[in-house]
Amino acid sequence: MVNDFEGGRQEKDIVGSYFLELWRSKSKKAAVSYAKDVEMVNLDNECEELEEEEEPVPTELDTLNSSGGFSIVLPNKLSVQYPTVNLHGHDVGVVQANCPAPVKRLLYYFEIYVKNAGAKGQIAIGFTTEGFHMRRQPGWEANSFGYHGDDGLLYRGHGKGEAFGPTYSTGDVVGGGINYTSHEFFFTKNGQVVGTVEKDVKGRLYPTIAVHSQYEEVIVNFGKDPFIFDLKAYEATLRAKQQAVIERILIPQAASYGLIRSYLQHYGYEETLNVLDEASQTCIPPITTTTTGVHDNGFNEYGAYALNHRKILRKLIKDGQIDDAFAKLREWYPETVEDDTSAICLMLQCQKFIELVRVGHLEEAVEYGRSHFEKFYKLKEYEDLVKDCAGLLAYEDPKKSGGLGYLVEDSQRENLADAVNAMILSTNPEEANTKRSCLHSYLERLLRQLTACFLEKRLLNGNQGEAFHLPRVLLAKNN
Repeated sequence: MVNDFEGGRQEKDIVGSYFLELWRSKSKKAAVSYAKDVEMVNLDNECEELEEEEEPVPTELDTLNSSGGFSIVLPNKLSVQYPTVNLHGHDVGVVQANCPAPVKRLLYYFEIYVKNAGAKGQIAIGFTTEGFHMRRQPGWEANSFGYHGDDGLLYRGHGKGEAFGPTYSTGDVVGGGINYTSHEFFFTKNGQVVGTVEKDVKGRLYPTIAVHSQYEEVIVNFGKDPFIFDLKAYEATLRAKQQAVIERILIPQAASYGLIRSYLQHYGYEETLNVLDEASQTCIPPITTTTTGVHDNGFNEYGAYALNHRKILRKLIKDGQIDDAFAKLREWYPETVEDDTSAICLMLQCQKFIELVRVGHLEEAVEYGRSHFEKFYKLKEYEDLVKDCAGLLAYEDPKKSGGLGYLVEDSQRENLADAVNAMILSTNPEEANTKRSCLHSYLERLLRQLTACFLEKRLLNGNQGEAFHLPRVLLAKNN
């Protein structure tokens, strides 16, 4: 059973622990980045969220899982021929790609060039699942789709085709693609979209080609050579359509104003907040406080709590004046630093040590570390972070101290300023039962909700579609 004192301390430590984990995460990323730099590995996509490993993509035809003597894959593994006379309907030469189509993207696409339509032109392009019967045309079996050249029909899951597009023959270039956003297949002929069809299979799908009459020969392009179809323009068009739908959604002007205003309040940007209020007087309806503490724009004013104090403390910390910040906390909010082994005290004292190192006062830094770090070394949850700070002493230039250089960057001060800001907000009696609400502004909560919704939508689609990258969504890039 937890007594009231211990329970209150645990509740208060929610804030400090959160920012400690941010620090720890930054430490791990810095260490990984440094290790990769040493190995001369290029680091890219640093600003993207939830970065995923690159998927394998089809590069050639599979020569192992074959349809017997009814198809010959040439040595380049990109050409397939039908070598004999078909005697039965199931004498089909089917070839899949060497791996399934990648799914973590907006589109996947490949093309075939019909070098020879052969005796009957019974060529097909489409998608099939693993374990597909390699003696049947794509589209004739369940969970398979095929656009056929001899009749222009689309087959999806059974032997009866449906009207879809034109026939294709010798000299034509035909393409097949997957649109993971709209859950559709699309097919092209000679650079033009023929049509689309619902993609009602969530499993992995293999690009597939079939030949079915003597002398038929096709050459496959998985992207090594430029496509005849302008895939980039098609992708840009799809993104523009998505953006147009989004932009038609009406958002009240006061709502966006309230989000910005609450963000400035939350982080103590008092001067900017005043400028915003003054500039918006002519275009935003006046905000009046209601009896519930919620304004007409739907946002409460709890973020205005101790606004001036938080502004002063943020500036002190960003200027590296940690002793002054500590003194103000003791004067204004002594309860936040009464436990000298708390997470916030650790961050403040570590930052003081870092500031001494930054200005080259190494002897003073050593003495400060000896007198203040011992109590933290005894606590396992802090040991790694204290060691990071102490490790700065081993380098003549702290900025070039390998995986520890992040400690002397301004972003480390910013993280501490945010932690102190949230700790003060947690002392607001109006927010006594919702400490976690002090960690983020309304705007940041909205962005987290956006991320959660996108990931949930992707999960419902079998984890197919583009990975979520917040900067790309916010900037609405079409390339």
